[in-house]
Amino acid sequence: MGGSSPNCLRDSLRQALHRREAKLCRRKLTVLPSSSVDFSSNDFLSLSTSPAFRARFLNHLKRAPPLHPFASGGSRLLDGNSAYAEELEEFIATFHNAPSGLIFNSGYDANVGVLSTIPQPGDIIVYDELIHASAHEGMRLSRAGKRVKFAHSSPEGLEAVLQSQILADPQLRDGQRNVFIVVESVYSMDGDVAPIADFLEVVERLLPRKNGYFIVDEAHATGVFGPRGAGVVQQLGVEDRIFIRMHTFGKALASHGAIVLCCSDTRDYLINYARTLIYTTALGFPMLASIRSAYELLAEGETVQLQRTLGQLIVYFRTRLESLSAWGSSIFEVDHFTNSPIFSLRSRVPRQLASVCQQEGYIVRAIMPPTVPVGRERVRVCLHAGNTMEEIDGLIKTIETWLQQTEKKTARL
Repeated sequence: MGGSSPNCLRDSLRQALHRREAKLCRRKLTVLPSSSVDFSSNDFLSLSTSPAFRARFLNHLKRAPPLHPFASGGSRLLDGNSAYAEELEEFIATFHNAPSGLIFNSGYDANVGVLSTIPQPGDIIVYDELIHASAHEGMRLSRAGKRVKFAHSSPEGLEAVLQSQILADPQLRDGQRNVFIVVESVYSMDGDVAPIADFLEVVERLLPRKNGYFIVDEAHATGVFGPRGAGVVQQLGVEDRIFIRMHTFGKALASHGAIVLCCSDTRDYLINYARTLIYTTALGFPMLASIRSAYELLAEGETVQLQRTLGQLIVYFRTRLESLSAWGSSIFEVDHFTNSPIFSLRSRVPRQLASVCQQEGYIVRAIMPPTVPVGRERVRVCLHAGNTMEEIDGLIKTIETWLQQTEKKTARL
């Protein structure tokens, strides 16, 4: 029989891991003490530990009829669909001022499903260079004729790319081929907000045939930005100018899954062609009830105060970080976008800084390539409505002590 032996395969796998270890980018699963303070997760509104959310969720479960199945039992197209799921989609779509919505099992599945099926042969995908890995996977599977990136959050970069593509292919200007513009509203690693209004102006000016279609991933904006946490697109009031929006439930909404907001024809097309929907078991009733609970809190304004509290903590943390600026960019540099709960603490030794913080009981994570570009390594800090100013003070003190020690070591070298 041909092929490599199991030992050869294991050696190959070990060598690949050793190479990643040598580059300081080997990933490992870790479990930190539950007593640690969370400055890492995407639970921005702290709903996962909210008594109000838990009570509402449990109430939904108790109201289920006797013998009501908690498992879906199959894919949406076979036995996994339900009136409850469809009513939930309508409820969420109405909240987001969208014609319709389609629930996927995760934001990853939603992005892959959309981008692998919607762009047609000959179409072009133009994407922000820092979009999520799930979008890249969807584009890789796409039938689009070309995929072209533009400089991160740069309207000028988008315009330059579109102009070059229009010059190369007059059918784009004539409206015979489509351009899909793929961006995130809030980026997960830097926490910056995309200039969506400026992007819209560029696309609508260069593509007067209205064949430019925006796909906006609102994963990190959901619950945090916009009226009642509805997202950046609704904050700008441009819902009717966005072809597809994707909102996830596993971050600020303390649940799991995602929804694609779109027109009814697009929804029907995805039901027929999106393999990440067709060939996977649908979410069961408990998770749908969890999603419903979170959106009821949003719709009823119950999370508005959490948004305000989070905003106050963001201002406080940013102010406290400014007191650390004396150490200069050679050791430590802060990237932060106003009103964002995500802070990027860039350092040449992010793992060392993260380890020190973890030892002191503060959960933060070092983010390394390939998740971020080489030279952009950082410690990512996420704030939550449930954090306190005292906890922020403790984290700042830990960082300050580390900076002092690092400066002394550097001076001795």
